[in-house]
Amino acid sequence: MDKMSTLEYINQMFPTEASLSGVEPLMQKIQSEIRRVDAGILAAVRQQSNSGTKAKEDLAAATHAVEELTYKIREIKTKAEQSEMMVQEICRDIKKLDFAKKHITTTITALHRLTMLVSAVEQLQVMASKRQYKEAAAQLEAVNQLCSHFEAYRDIPKITELREKFKNIKQILKSHVFSDFSSLGTGKETEETNLLQHLSDACLVVNALEPSVREELVNNFCSRELTSYEQIFEGAELAKLDKTERRYAWIKRRMRTNEEIWKIFPTSWLVPYRLCIQFCKKTRKQLEGILDNLKEKPDVATLLLALQRTLEFEDELAEKFGGGTQSREIGNDIEEIGRQNNSRSALDIRKKYEKKLAAHQGSENEEKVGNKDLSAPGAGFNFHGIISSCFEPHLIVYIELEEKTLMENLEKLVQEETWDVEEGSQNNVLSSSMQLFLIIKRSLKRCSALTKSQTLYNLFRVFQRVLKAYATKLFARLPKGGTGIVAAATGMDGQIKTSDRDERVICYIVNSAEYCHKTSGELAESVSKIIDSQFADRVDMSEVQDEFSAVITRSLVTLVHGLETKFDAEMAAMTRVPWGTLESVGDQSGYVNGINMILTSSIPVLGRLLSPIYFQFFLDKLASSLGPRFYMNIFKCKQISETGAQQVLIILLFLCYPFFYCFILVVKHNVCCHCI
Repeated sequence: MDKMSTLEYINQMFPTEASLSGVEPLMQKIQSEIRRVDAGILAAVRQQSNSGTKAKEDLAAATHAVEELTYKIREIKTKAEQSEMMVQEICRDIKKLDFAKKHITTTITALHRLTMLVSAVEQLQVMASKRQYKEAAAQLEAVNQLCSHFEAYRDIPKITELREKFKNIKQILKSHVFSDFSSLGTGKETEETNLLQHLSDACLVVNALEPSVREELVNNFCSRELTSYEQIFEGAELAKLDKTERRYAWIKRRMRTNEEIWKIFPTSWLVPYRLCIQFCKKTRKQLEGILDNLKEKPDVATLLLALQRTLEFEDELAEKFGGGTQSREIGNDIEEIGRQNNSRSALDIRKKYEKKLAAHQGSENEEKVGNKDLSAPGAGFNFHGIISSCFEPHLIVYIELEEKTLMENLEKLVQEETWDVEEGSQNNVLSSSMQLFLIIKRSLKRCSALTKSQTLYNLFRVFQRVLKAYATKLFARLPKGGTGIVAAATGMDGQIKTSDRDERVICYIVNSAEYCHKTSGELAESVSKIIDSQFADRVDMSEVQDEFSAVITRSLVTLVHGLETKFDAEMAAMTRVPWGTLESVGDQSGYVNGINMILTSSIPVLGRLLSPIYFQFFLDKLASSLGPRFYMNIFKCKQISETGAQQVLIILLFLCYPFFYCFILVVKHNVCCHCI
């Protein structure tokens, strides 16, 4: 035990005097245990002494064994060094012979290749002088391979002389080839039957020369082919915007006529592809000059026709040379603008647009990789916009025409608007609003087929102005004036007298403004998908939507004012009742029945025409106006007796009936009824 108390132990063993009789046996037991422990300790000490002696002996033996092992290792290392020296002595002469053999072999090979190089250069010189292009092409490959073996010996005079001679021969071949190709396109190919084959063999020589020679030859050929084009279309007669289509007809006819002749070029040279690139660059430069030098604004029809033909030509080149094709999914996005489909949820429509947007962006990313490599069709060069982009700064006249046309159509639609909706119509929207968006959609399709840059953004700004103008037209159609608390708060002076037809027209205006609010957002979404990425963030219809929201609010408030005006006669009749002289209380009152009739005849019609959310808003405004007005009208009455006060309470109970009817309509339309 860690904390043992002898005294406690003895007291525990012998708690009473009677227990002291066991002291003697306990003492004997303890003494016996002490003797046993002493014997164990003695045995352990003796064993430890013997073990220490043995351990010292084992350690001495191990040390001796290690010393012997070290001696043997040292002896083996010495013998190995002696053996290595013996092997080196034996192999010294063999190494000398091996090096000698290697040097002799290298020398023989070099001399043999030098002989071949000298012979090949001489043969190549003869072939070059005789313009034997087919044989010279194969010989060029051989000489190039032989020269690569002498890169390490280029400082040797003989090798330098051969390399210089070979360089001169290549220069001679280059001049001969360029000279022969200068006759291509002059009509000699029809006179000399073997000229095309001769030039085809010359292409083999060009392939064997440096790549820069091929580039220079192709560029010279393309420039020579387009020389006549520049001369023809830089003249005063054809250097006009309305002659743009003839430019593209010229290059297509040129390519079709010379298709067989141009087969002499290897397909890897991509001569038609490079020719079209140079043609596009020259055409763009000339069209820019024509557009910049116009003294007056260009004719819109001529400008758009030239742009349309340019876009068609770019599409043909992109399809022919694999430079990417424009996405045709855009038209489907535009077609969705303004469509109403009550069975589809907003989430489904959003997913559909997100899917189309991802596909459209993916195709645009493929088109706009950049001009990375012109050596292969479709390797990065994008024909779209290479010419047509020069029209962009001059399309302002087109936008002005579109705005003028849209504004004229808006005026015509408003003038022809009947301000009524056919029976059975599900949306109760004015035809002018739907027709307006159809016209905008057609305008958007026309413009997106021409450009998706600044001009499309300018047209979007036109759409904003047109829609704001339509909102102003709707606002102007509302009845003017108003009375009551709501009218005072909104600053509308005078009374509004609305007929049943006026109320329906106001509901149609609310529905049309709601339709325009929703569809203008869809229009902005579609434009942001179509337009170039640098303009997408600037496409926003929030201001236009705010205009239509203001029209909705003003229309509903006007509807409340009109309904208020219908209560004027009944309220005046209430003040003329002799409340102080009433003798009995009755359950009938003319003005109460009139108020009840007004509410029960107007509210159901408005509930059917308005959407639930705006019907709720209307009821809120009506309750907040009619209740305080009736309260204030009580104070306009003359002295009211106790019987008259009881009659007023009954009147209030009867007035609860039309409001309860409103409550039923609210529940039927699934809207909040806190206004009741």
